[in-house]
Amino acid sequence: MFRNAYALMLSTGVSAALGLGFWLVAARYYTEEAVGQGSAAIAAMRLLASVTATTMIGAVVRYVPRAGRATASLVARTYLVSTVVVILACAVFLLTLDLWGDSYAPLGTLSAGLVFTGACVAWAVLTLQDGVLTGLRKAVWVPVGNAVFSVGKLLLLAAFATALPVLGVFVSWAVAIALSVLPLGWLIFRRLIPRQAGADRDREPPRMREIGRFLAGDSVGALFSLAMINLLPVMVAVRFDAANNGFFYIAYTVGGTMEFMAINMASSLTAHASHSPGRLAEGVRGALRRMAVLLVPVVVVLVLFAPQILSPFGAEYARHGTLVLRLLAAAALPRVVVELYIGVLRVQGRTGALAILQGTMCVLVLGSAAVLLGPAGIAGAGWAVLTAMTAVAAVSAVGLRSALTGRTSRDRGSRRMRPGRGSRRMRPGRVSRRPKPGSEQFGTSWARVAAQQAPAARADTWPGHGEAVWLWGLLGLAAGLFWVPLARSAPAGHAHLTGRELIEALPPVTVTAGVLLIVVHSAALALHRVRPALLGATLLVTVGALHSAPLLLGVRPAAASREWHGTLAGFLAGAVGMDSPAGVLRALPFALQLLCLALCAVLLRTAGAHRRATAALVWVLAVAGWVAQDAFASAALPVFLGLFAATAVAYGLRGRVSGRGPAA
Repeated sequence: MFRNAYALMLSTGVSAALGLGFWLVAARYYTEEAVGQGSAAIAAMRLLASVTATTMIGAVVRYVPRAGRATASLVARTYLVSTVVVILACAVFLLTLDLWGDSYAPLGTLSAGLVFTGACVAWAVLTLQDGVLTGLRKAVWVPVGNAVFSVGKLLLLAAFATALPVLGVFVSWAVAIALSVLPLGWLIFRRLIPRQAGADRDREPPRMREIGRFLAGDSVGALFSLAMINLLPVMVAVRFDAANNGFFYIAYTVGGTMEFMAINMASSLTAHASHSPGRLAEGVRGALRRMAVLLVPVVVVLVLFAPQILSPFGAEYARHGTLVLRLLAAAALPRVVVELYIGVLRVQGRTGALAILQGTMCVLVLGSAAVLLGPAGIAGAGWAVLTAMTAVAAVSAVGLRSALTGRTSRDRGSRRMRPGRGSRRMRPGRVSRRPKPGSEQFGTSWARVAAQQAPAARADTWPGHGEAVWLWGLLGLAAGLFWVPLARSAPAGHAHLTGRELIEALPPVTVTAGVLLIVVHSAALALHRVRPALLGATLLVTVGALHSAPLLLGVRPAAASREWHGTLAGFLAGAVGMDSPAGVLRALPFALQLLCLALCAVLLRTAGAHRRATAALVWVLAVAGWVAQDAFASAALPVFLGLFAATAVAYGLRGRVSGRGPAA
């Protein structure tokens, strides 16, 4: 485990050092315009590849060690899914290229677009390949592959300076990916995977449904982690001038490298404990000790010598960035606890809790930064990271303590009741249902244990109950943080707001609460047991927040058209004693949209859709309906009637075929 972690840390260092050399050579041999266009294309490539690479690598590290004889097919399917999704994302990007600025103009030709798409696919595979090697517990090959890629792109960069003076920066990067992907791919499929498949041929491979459930939570958490890392410097860039942004970014880059030490150790722990679940406590204990030995001296050096470390960049960088670097260095210590607990949650398959943890961390960091950047300057971002990481680490420490004792929250909840009132003693000859030491009690295996418990105890020991309680609390917190500051804000002073104008007009705390609502809904979808009440409440709060925000800023909603809705509005106005139907016409589109969402849910369930899929699709429709509310207002009643008819027909056909309503 430690060998894998050290190899991943070495790979990070090699990539950083040789990456710096790449851009120094690019600045020497290429024009500023070529460097700008090449860096823009590389940034877009990495962003599009991260759609799958970032969201799937956790599942790769989690399940490759357990795949046994199905390892080859699991890795091949992962590569295939990644390729298809990345190609679709690239197609959307290239078709809308004019919207992204002049920096992407060289990608407008067919040949350049094909090269760009191939590079995106290859970069996603390269990232997932690192996860596969980690899962196979052969991460020693990761720095080798990254070194080959980094050296290769340096040599190609110089070689293409004359032949490709405009696209040489990007093409050298793209071609060098093949120098790493192809040989390591041969090594993985022809040597490493057959070796593991032979050693673990008796291990039962994980089911695709289990992997899909894991991805539902882990991918959401990964996206929140990615957003936290990338949006913080964007917030600083938007708030301050270019000089202060430069002071922050250098300190953020230097201080941020330490978080990868914790992430690499957590990845190695996940692979190690997924293959040998009985050694999870030993792995956590060893990881904490090694990280203390490795990280504490580095943090001390950065805190004490921050001015000297930043001085080579210039005296102004040392003067303005010292406090930021010190705060980020100190935040690396609680980050170790958080990342190791994330590794434990992956091993245990508790992706609902994982999504909640990473989403909460994202909201706390970005929300604190939105509040502190004003009074504290660029150091506010450092304070936000330190305080948020400390708070999340305090919660994570409780989970790590359980892992160190060899128990999880599920184990504690499913312990046998002590003999006494309401219980019975173990009789001679009764088979003990206590799990054997080292047995695998993670992922979906809890169901096999729970099925053996007394029915009366199931309601109290069902996994996910604690996470659901936390989500209810977070939902209430998000609702309060959304509406309380918004109710006190001044009117926007516009009759109509674009999406960007609306975000700028909202208080920062309200925007943060909106992100928290997304976290709660995503985590609720990832819970092991579906909670319809929680999903419904989250949807209602989200719809209410979307439609009430412009109203509280003084922007009135679009009225329903009199052509379709005049008669109905007049009837309703007369029924409630209103003199004019104008108010009813304003409120009618929102009411009909709520009814349409309910009909969509019934229609999807009648068609046999799972509750998770239904909740996800209805949430997407709710957001889409809010975006297109002006168009919906002109024909809300016909849409409702058509949807009602379709639902009635589908329900009737379902009843005739099965003799009953939709399945529970």
